[in-house]
Amino acid sequence: MIKKIQLLVATFLSSFLILGGTQTLADTIDVVSDTAYAPFEFKDSDQIYKGIDVDIITEVAKRSGWDLNMTYPGFDAAVNAVQAGQADALMAGTTITEARKKVFTFSDPYYDTKIVVYTRSDQKVSSYEELSGKEVGVKNGTAAQTFLEKNKDKYGFTIKTFDTSDLMNNSLDTGSIFAAMDDQPVVEYAIKQGKSYAINIAGESIGSFGFSVKKGSDYEYLVDDFNKTLADMKKDGTYDAIMAKWLGIDSSKLSSTGDASAKATPVKTTYKIVADSSFAPFEFQDDTGNYVGIDMELIKTIAEQQGFSIDISNPGFDAALNAVQAGQADAVIAGMSITDARKKIFDFSDPYYTSNILLAVKKGSAIKDYADLTGKTVGAKNGTASYSFLEEHANQYGYSLKAFDEASSMYDSLNSGSIDALMDDEAVLKYAIQQGRNFETPIPGEKSGEYGFAVKAGTNPELIEMFNNGLAALKASGDYDKIIDKYLGTPDSANTVDETTISGLLSNNYKQLLSGLWTTLSLTLISFAIATLIGILFGMMAVSPSKALRTIASIFVDVVRGIPLMIVAAFIFWGIPNLIQNITGQQSPINDFVAATIALSLNGGAYIAEIVRGGIEAVDIGQMEASRSLGVPYKTTMRKVILPQAVKLMLPNFINQFVISLKDTTIVSAIGLIELFQTGKIIIARNYQSFRMYAILAVMYLVIITLLTRLAKRLEKRTN
Repeated sequence: MIKKIQLLVATFLSSFLILGGTQTLADTIDVVSDTAYAPFEFKDSDQIYKGIDVDIITEVAKRSGWDLNMTYPGFDAAVNAVQAGQADALMAGTTITEARKKVFTFSDPYYDTKIVVYTRSDQKVSSYEELSGKEVGVKNGTAAQTFLEKNKDKYGFTIKTFDTSDLMNNSLDTGSIFAAMDDQPVVEYAIKQGKSYAINIAGESIGSFGFSVKKGSDYEYLVDDFNKTLADMKKDGTYDAIMAKWLGIDSSKLSSTGDASAKATPVKTTYKIVADSSFAPFEFQDDTGNYVGIDMELIKTIAEQQGFSIDISNPGFDAALNAVQAGQADAVIAGMSITDARKKIFDFSDPYYTSNILLAVKKGSAIKDYADLTGKTVGAKNGTASYSFLEEHANQYGYSLKAFDEASSMYDSLNSGSIDALMDDEAVLKYAIQQGRNFETPIPGEKSGEYGFAVKAGTNPELIEMFNNGLAALKASGDYDKIIDKYLGTPDSANTVDETTISGLLSNNYKQLLSGLWTTLSLTLISFAIATLIGILFGMMAVSPSKALRTIASIFVDVVRGIPLMIVAAFIFWGIPNLIQNITGQQSPINDFVAATIALSLNGGAYIAEIVRGGIEAVDIGQMEASRSLGVPYKTTMRKVILPQAVKLMLPNFINQFVISLKDTTIVSAIGLIELFQTGKIIIARNYQSFRMYAILAVMYLVIITLLTRLAKRLEKRTN
């Protein structure tokens, strides 16, 4: 038995080491930047970092032959990282000052900046004197804060500091501050993005931004490379194009920067691409279990056209974004809208699809216009463009808004009449109607944005270039239109199986369900075996005569049980690799199955430790005292007298914990593991048969748990 346990532990550790291994590239230039400083660097709503700084440094790296690795720890952390030698250079809208020149070697200035006071557009302020008695917001540690502190007594205003621009702007929007001061390009970019702000006081010049390295370091040659390339970029117009892109006039059309006749050079043998698991018609499983959709065909066709290899997986939208941020994947394509928030985290390709949001009602409904929604309930998926639009217009049209986590339950609610209308992406709605949803769309759509392919900001620039070139080639050849028409055109009437029945669902999806069931059972058995070892170890420590061992066991149990299982799984799968990459600059991905196993093992181990402790303490203490009085050693007494009795007391609780571990596998599906529950959700995304599919899943779990519980009880009886 001991040898089997040792073999199991050794196998688990070997798998962890193999799957969690890293691969690094030599001579990488680590550049650090701010976290949120639009338009210089910021995360878009697709979680991609973009901006002036990102575009400039990416172009400099490309022309100078650097292997660029750009991370975004935040301004203070970035400055400290360069000073401590944890990063090679700083590109973060850093103002060149005499004080900073003592610590850093700066490049030639790449941007001259001003700071400006701004208010909501309905609050007109034309001089500093008009700020008397008002509260003015500013970001902590900035030149704007220095200016306001210097002049607050002169003009009679008070100052409120914020950590980020978005918090400051939210306060301005809600009226909790009267005005704010920030860098002029930052404010102008916010206005360009639709913020209703006004600048009525001339800006204050505060200096210029520069690229920098630690003074006297081995990386001062980077400054020379930067200066030379910046001069070339200004000569050939690249610099002006970047500035126009972020500070010029925005275009509402799909732009294309790719060269249909060009091919970039892949840097990796194979690129790992992640996508959503259930966002038809962009990605979804067909009735054979294969992932298809607009995104799937686009990326595969582009990879073939550009000559690079890809490995695609579909962990789900949130898991996909986190995987790219943690360095576990190279890029994401998931029907992801290009937004300012996401541009702070990801670098985006040219848009490949213009998205509209559309209102849907049940066929025959009297709702024909937004005005007809008065007194009605309208549903939308939380965090989407649809939800934002409906929230913005709720007071205007007098409806109430209900949030949903995913589409199928929202569509079921409309079908059952618990909501009167819903709003979703046009392509998704049209696909749902194709699949038999009895809905209609009486109102023209609202433009909500554009979808883009994305990489982690500052990484894999060749992937973006190859995608843009391939997309341009597909548009030129007409293949792009064919892919879109395939999924959004007239549906194929020759559908093989009717999935509106239980039998049809089972016959068409049993392979996927069995695959998900196997993952669930494997995960449960392996994690429970490891949890048992952990639980026995810490349970024995909890009743040890040693106070130190009891304290360690108590801390372990309290910490693990005090953190929700989903957070433990997310921390292991995304947090640890991201932390390692931020510290070392090296990718250290962890397989989703391994991460789920570790999370379930730790969680189960903490509860089993309490079961073991309780079982041992339930044995009459007189038995221990009697055995010790006869001169029997503690270890022998525990093994021969106490544990045999305690095991019988523990068995029912062990059975119960095993059932709980099986149910908990549904929680770790949040990290993208395709177990039984996630498999069901993926099937629902294709056919929208949520009631029948969840009924099938419920029966499957009931049968499995009942059989395993009865088996465990038989073992319990045999033991007794």
